[in-house]
Amino acid sequence: MVEFRIDRRSGVATYLQIVQQVKQALRLGLLAPGDKLPTAKEVVAATAINPNTVLKAYRELDREGLVEARPGLGTFVRRSLARPQAAAGSPLRAELADWMHRAREAGLDREDVAALLASVLEEGYEDEGGGPSGAAGTAEREVK
Repeated sequence: MVEFRIDRRSGVATYLQIVQQVKQALRLGLLAPGDKLPTAKEVVAATAINPNTVLKAYRELDREGLVEARPGLGTFVRRSLARPQAAAGSPLRAELADWMHRAREAGLDREDVAALLASVLEEGYEDEGGGPSGAAGTAEREVK
């Protein structure tokens, strides 16, 4: 079962944080088709957010075809986003974990790592989006 972590200081709407966390769990294979999501009541008890926020997130996931609500039973995963390359035992994940260890040993904090990853991610996928975008892309364009 997925446990949601809400960061009230992130600037990201709470319902979107739930949507993103479900998608991440689907990508990593932590949730699979047929799995039941926590009920709105369970999420509210664990996170102290409004039940309508949970329902809004679940409706968005349903709209995207990732989950389906079954009246009286709950909300269930309809399809997975998992790829073998992202699985817990995959070589790519192991390499990334090793890199993370080296980054921490080098003294990088969470924000440093996030900025570095965002920058490399933007560079790696520039051809898909027509160039850098967002704050990291803007900063990159200004430096050049």
